[in-house]
Amino acid sequence: MTKPIGVIDSGVGGLTVARELMRQLPQETFIYLGDTLRCPYGPRSEQEVRAFTWQMVNFLLEKNIKMLVVACNTATAYTLNELQEKLSIPVIGVIEPGARAAIKVSQNKRIGVIGTEGTIRSRAYPNALKSIDSSIRVNDLACPPFVPMVEEGMLTGPEAEGVVERTLSPLKKMNHIDTLILGCTHYPLIKDLVQNEMGSHIQVISSGEETAREASLILAYNNLLEKNAEAPVHEFYTTGDMEKFRLVANSWFDEPVRILRPVELHHVQSSAM
Repeated sequence: MTKPIGVIDSGVGGLTVARELMRQLPQETFIYLGDTLRCPYGPRSEQEVRAFTWQMVNFLLEKNIKMLVVACNTATAYTLNELQEKLSIPVIGVIEPGARAAIKVSQNKRIGVIGTEGTIRSRAYPNALKSIDSSIRVNDLACPPFVPMVEEGMLTGPEAEGVVERTLSPLKKMNHIDTLILGCTHYPLIKDLVQNEMGSHIQVISSGEETAREASLILAYNNLLEKNAEAPVHEFYTTGDMEKFRLVANSWFDEPVRILRPVELHHVQSSAM
């Protein structure tokens, strides 16, 4: 029997990771759950994020998943270690893969990180980067306007450009960085805007490709790779407005996505409580 891979995020941002997972693992079946109703997670307390994350996880465990991908940087920062300890299936996040990808391309070991308030406050990226190379210098910046902007589907145009310009202004003054990590999975949806604002001399890194590579290696190591030749049928769930979710999802994938019923997570018992 085919077992799916579960992907969770605070909203639509994790679709950027899901797309890369599907590209690198075309025979695998994926179930995606985005908690758009309670997005963004960045301003929330660690306790709230942990509780919401466990509700999403428990929903997916009922689907008999064989691996969990936490495609949310804030949830990764606050819950990854706990999930890895408590679950019997492989669990991966997006922070360490993103850190490794940045170190691979940086020439001067000066790396910028943008993310939600929660991710930046957690110091997860500086810790991950320095655990790999202690000589790395990190400049990070919280960008609170970006997630709501992406959730609303405001991905291009003068208004979006203005928000990006104002938000990134403090980071641009730190012009010694040569690499910028998009430390939130929503941000690849506005990667072009960020790249244009920061300049072509900055390498802009998202964690999706490296996360998918890690997922593939772990599945192979645990003999969990799907060998069924039939085309997989993926499932997408959201806790909020299905039409908004559909618009963003369809703009990110090459074909229309199959979005199932809205999920009411407050009815799902949280293991973190």
